[in-house]
Amino acid sequence: MTTYIVLINWTEQGAKNVRESPKRLDAAKKLLGDMGGSFKAFYLTMGDCDMVAVLEAPDDAVLARFSLMLATGGNVRTRTLKAFPEDAYREIITSLG
Repeated sequence: MTTYIVLINWTEQGAKNVRESPKRLDAAKKLLGDMGGSFKAFYLTMGDCDMVAVLEAPDDAVLARFSLMLATGGNVRTRTLKAFPEDAYREIITSLG
């Protein structure tokens, strides 16, 4: 599984309907689960992002499809970072020679 860090901001529509946000989160967790992925962590945050999620998905295409499906709801905008675990980081750096 590949790990992704997703930075999430409510749209104007999402902010107006913020009380429904927990239900939307539950639906997103189910959607990603049905696609073979999972939420590993979820945080409400202060600062540049409203929320941050750590997700796992089988591949980039699954995560892209998931992100696009979230976008069609019109409640959030996301920015996705592909995350490399420490072992992969060390391997990548070591490969530089």
